[in-house]
Amino acid sequence: MTELSDLAAEAYVYGYPLVFDLSMVSTALHKGFGSLPSAAFNEFAHSSRLATPEAHFVSVNNDTVYSVAQLDLSGGPVLLHVPDTLGAYYVLQFIDAWSNNFAYVGRRATGTGEGKWLIVPPGWAGEVPDEVTGVIDAPTSVVTIAGRQACDGPADLPRVHGLQQRLHLKVLEAVMHRTGLPAIDHEVPPTLQFFEKLRVWMAAFPPSADDRAYQDRFQLLGVLEEGPSPYVRPDPALVRGLAEGLKQGTEFVERASRPAEDGSRTPGAWEMNPHLFDYNLDWFGVGTIDSPEWRIADRGASYLTRAVAARTGLWGNHGYEAVYAHTYEDAEGQWLNGSKSYTLRFDQLPPVRSFWSVTMYDTPHFYLVDNPAERYSIGDRTPGLVYGDDGSLTVYIQRDRPTDPVEAANWLPAPTGDFRPMLRLYTPEQSVLDGSYEIPRIEVRRPAGG
Repeated sequence: MTELSDLAAEAYVYGYPLVFDLSMVSTALHKGFGSLPSAAFNEFAHSSRLATPEAHFVSVNNDTVYSVAQLDLSGGPVLLHVPDTLGAYYVLQFIDAWSNNFAYVGRRATGTGEGKWLIVPPGWAGEVPDEVTGVIDAPTSVVTIAGRQACDGPADLPRVHGLQQRLHLKVLEAVMHRTGLPAIDHEVPPTLQFFEKLRVWMAAFPPSADDRAYQDRFQLLGVLEEGPSPYVRPDPALVRGLAEGLKQGTEFVERASRPAEDGSRTPGAWEMNPHLFDYNLDWFGVGTIDSPEWRIADRGASYLTRAVAARTGLWGNHGYEAVYAHTYEDAEGQWLNGSKSYTLRFDQLPPVRSFWSVTMYDTPHFYLVDNPAERYSIGDRTPGLVYGDDGSLTVYIQRDRPTDPVEAANWLPAPTGDFRPMLRLYTPEQSVLDGSYEIPRIEVRRPAGG
């Protein structure tokens, strides 16, 4: 029992990114999410507005307008056309079924000019059309393109919509493509469906050779079995082991997603890990940086990092494209909560080559926070911010709108309960990546005379 449950917990950590990623792919295909409508394979779904609390997606940003496509390459390559953005920031991030970022097209990676990119399935050896700018080799036959167009508020939406209309995909070969993901056996009870999805999708979207060798250890769990599902009428001992392992694995990922509690952190310090998405060890395509600095040395350790990244920021970028920092605590080490008021003072503004923002999220879901001002983030592109004479910026974080005009201009609304703000730095400077830039801690505001 202990052997089975421990092995099942390990399989959960290993397989969670695949199952969660493809579950979101399925949602995108059939329901859409937030302001993104559903879209079939090989079609873009374009958001018509910046994200709002309706977008029930982990740590969704409010800086860019999304264009997301789910690609099915089982029938052959797909041609991607990108328009000239005339210097404006955008990024198209390519993510395989295991949540690996394996290519980028955009201002940092390839510039902002017009281009045509051929996206090809694993093992493809066909002829590349003459007009193609470059080839993007996909590790799996299902791929997500997460596109982000910088948008400077509602007045900038018409420009972004024009770019979205000129962003399109074309299937090159008249071959049958999937209409959905490989189906699981629905006779499997809900308590075992995670492992059924892992079994079916792991076979349909095999990882790298090194990962395949690693997952051989899961033979006893049934996730490597082909044909009929072993979970329809499973052995009771297997059911108990899988159930306990699922519980253990979930708790393990949740704990790893929280800040360290061993006393090693400064109270209120922001968790900033530019290497959270360095778990891709095998696939380095257009726009990626293939160097030891951007790879986790220990493959086994990379699986937990990958699970944490999926849990806290699915489809996030490598640190060289964008860095995400978050905190749960104030400078005194107390949980951030809407019952208090806070300040975040930047004596030195975050060093970036593109732009930065602080976005408010609730806990434990990490969704945007609804508020009457409809302000979900604040940053260097927010109109009307009031800076100090020395160039500093103080952000006021609280539940209710401040009465002071300056504080109201610099207000980031908070929820009633606990919350987790996130600082995003797009194309960060080296001082962010090497840790020499220190993000200021969030201070509790004391009542006058208190």
